[in-house]
Amino acid sequence: MKHVLEFEKPVIALREKISDLKRLTENSEMDLSDEIVTLEKRLERLETDVYDRMAPWDRVQMARHPERPTTLDYIEYLFTDFLELHGDRNFGDDAAIVSGIAKFKGQPVTVIGHQRGKDTKENIRRNFGMPHPEGYRKALRLMKQADKFKRPIITFIDTKGAYPGKAAEERGQSEAIARNLMEMAGLTVPVICIVIGEGGSGGALGLGIGDRIFMLENSTYSVISPEGASSILWKDAGLAQEAAESMKITSYDLKKLNVIDGVIPEVRGGAHRDIQAQAQEIEKILSNSLETLSALEVDELLEKRFLKYKNIGDYTYLDL
Repeated sequence: MKHVLEFEKPVIALREKISDLKRLTENSEMDLSDEIVTLEKRLERLETDVYDRMAPWDRVQMARHPERPTTLDYIEYLFTDFLELHGDRNFGDDAAIVSGIAKFKGQPVTVIGHQRGKDTKENIRRNFGMPHPEGYRKALRLMKQADKFKRPIITFIDTKGAYPGKAAEERGQSEAIARNLMEMAGLTVPVICIVIGEGGSGGALGLGIGDRIFMLENSTYSVISPEGASSILWKDAGLAQEAAESMKITSYDLKKLNVIDGVIPEVRGGAHRDIQAQAQEIEKILSNSLETLSALEVDELLEKRFLKYKNIGDYTYLDL
């Protein structure tokens, strides 16, 4: 592994020790099989202790892992005949959002997702996965096309947030996101949203209004980053770990709060360890959701979508 997170260093160190003993056994006449078995049992216990009891800040770090699978990675494993479509027909193309048409188990679908890079060059080209307004307008163009041709829409959310630069604001960043929220609420085809990494603020919401919202186990979904929250609340970005605890931004917290519909289990150690196995977990969710939603009439689909968002949170009507 090129990138090892701080909390998982003991696991990686023990794995390397086991690998060293196995190499020593193969290249010499020494029989270390008993020691290897003992260490493998210890590794299993350690992995359970580390990965099954991750703190919110650990999950934040996992969601930001440089090797974490991106939208294009999942497209490769989940869909066939993917044809990427570019541009918003107004200003230009935004590489921070990829979108196109594809087939999921033979069914035509529209796929839209945030796309970050895996190295410096690609991150610069894709603006670190932070879309400009033309990215959201491109997404909306594809959504309306899907609505016209009755194709279900699948979105993958993975962004720190919409790009906050001056040029983006001049071109209508806030309006572009707000319009997506309004238009997605009224789409007459099933919309399934999956948070695969970071789901940051309005940048995530611009692709996040759907009939079903799922999160990968180690992804996050929040109105602001833990660093930003701690800077505002306590004037200290160094308290991000404490902020992550109190913000309830993990998949399990948001499932309890009824913000999302389900948590997609990740392979042990994170989705980046086995992309194909992780894609299979996502495939199960997509299959079940599409089967359920496609059976609904348009009026029922829209009513259920309205009630889904109406029922998030606790509130009291005032009789004025």
